This record gives sequence, structure tokens and C-alpha cells, in this order.
Amino acid sequence: MLPHADFETRIHIRPLTTEDYPAYRALLLACFPKLPPWNEDQFASMVQHFPEGQVAVEIDGELVASSCALIVRYDDYTDWHDYLEISDRGYITNHDPEGDTLYGIEMMVHPGHRGRKLARRLYDHRKQICREHNLARMIIGGRIPGYAAHKGELSAHQYVERVIGKSLYDPVLTTQLSNGFQLRQLIED
Repeated sequence: MLPHADFETRIHIRPLTTEDYPAYRALLLACFPKLPPWNEDQFASMVQHFPEGQVAVEIDGELVASSCALIVRYDDYTDWHDYLEISDRGYITNHDPEGDTLYGIEMMVHPGHRGRKLARRLYDHRKQICREHNLARMIIGGRIPGYAAHKGELSAHQYVERVIGKSLYDPVLTTQLSNGFQLRQLIED
């Protein structure tokens, strides 16, 4: 195990660029093997429309985590919004620099690098964007991947309540809660 100071000097947080697409795509496939990755045009559009909202974490020059976000006007979207609509199907042409809400559309940490508080660094970066843009809020969504192991015995609502109560661990929801987020609602399917 590396001493903390040595590990810290190996981590670099920076904006994603269009040249990162091959490494970004590989990271997407490692983190979400069952989901189709954003294509190169979608990725380039995100970087073009809101460069500071697309963030990379490198360790020793390797892309190991990333985060993608856009700014929207809260009143333009209902509480039961559609993820593909608010992310503009990955193109974020609806990014509104005059908006009041940072919306996180994606965050991922390579499975081999989880447990190193890299998601915390990405959430802290998003919080900094909120401060710099004087935004009223940040909204994030997330799957509850740990639920699959419990779906025969618990409803999604029961599962989430147990994660909130800390009797169960979920890799996404637990991380979100530990970073100060509050669960507003469950969106079915």
C-alpha cells in the first residue's frame, strides 16, 4: 500500500478533451458493461457545450474515473424527468449557462480503482462548479446496482430505506449519501 502523500501526487484531475474518447469509452465499458457507451459524437458534443463539466481523473496518466454534467433551468424539467431527455441523449445541446441547476448525467470509477475516494473528488469538483456558477442546486440520478441481489426479498423502496439506514450497502446510493446528497424520489424502471 502506498503512503497517502505518494498516492496524492499520482492523481491528476482535469477537463476531458475529445482526444480522451478511446480511454473514456474503455472506462465506460469497464464500468457499465451492459450499457451501450456514448458514441464519439455525443462525447465531443458534451466537451464542446460544457467543457468544465466533463472531468477526468488520472492516476499515473491513466484515465480511471470521470464525471459528466450540464447546467439546466430547474423549472424546465419535472421531478419525474426522463434521463435521456435531460441529457439530450448524450449531446447536452440543452446546456444552459444561465441555468440554476447542475445536473450530473454520469459518474464512473474503474472497478480496479474503487475505494480510493475518487468519486468524492468528482463530487467535490461538481460542488466547486456550483459555487463558481452560483447555482442553486445539484441534481444527480443513479442506479441502485446492489438491488439485484435483493429484489426477490425486498421492494426497491425497502432496499433504499435499508441503504439509507446503513444496514445495506449499495455502491452508487451509499456513495451519493456519503457525499451529502439526499434521496428525493425513486424513479421506477
